[in-house]
Amino acid sequence: MLASQSPARLALLRQAGLAPEVIVSGVDEDAVTAPTPAELALALAEAKASVVAAKPEVHGALVIGCDSVLELDGHALGKPADAEEATARWKNMRGRAGVLQTGHCVWDTEAKRYVSATASTVVRFGEPSDEEITAYVASGEPLHVAGAFTLDGRSAPFIEGIDGDHGNVIGISLPLLRKLLAELGVGITELWAPER
Repeated sequence: MLASQSPARLALLRQAGLAPEVIVSGVDEDAVTAPTPAELALALAEAKASVVAAKPEVHGALVIGCDSVLELDGHALGKPADAEEATARWKNMRGRAGVLQTGHCVWDTEAKRYVSATASTVVRFGEPSDEEITAYVASGEPLHVAGAFTLDGRSAPFIEGIDGDHGNVIGISLPLLRKLLAELGVGITELWAPER
């Protein structure tokens, strides 16, 4: 089970051979707080996975919850509220680097226990022009993603590079997921969907 409505997360899991069902948690992200961006990403992931893991219909399943925030100047930046905020954010980010923090939580509903951790990836932003930023914000894409950017979408040309796991920036660190599953005694290859 994937406790996330992110199509990018789902696509990454499918590309890795997994075929999770999606159940959106409905967690009020604005109600969750934490002292640091990394801890906030983790708290959000744990909250989402816990809500879905508590549903009777998922008993016996593994539940994966993730949430990402961009850390810039020590602040956590989630999805921008509107086009104006997305534009201001991009003007502030260009030519700089931030850290994409993604919290990961895996619940074993059979054993009634979970494991969690945060993955961090440095993102180096390019210097898009004001016109490019305006066009990007007008596409609507940055309004639906943490940090107002994606590595696998229209803002990809504005990202100079990353230091770390690219999947983490897209939404889920597959190497970290493998480690968390192993802590629960599950091999990731056991979860591979049959080839079609």
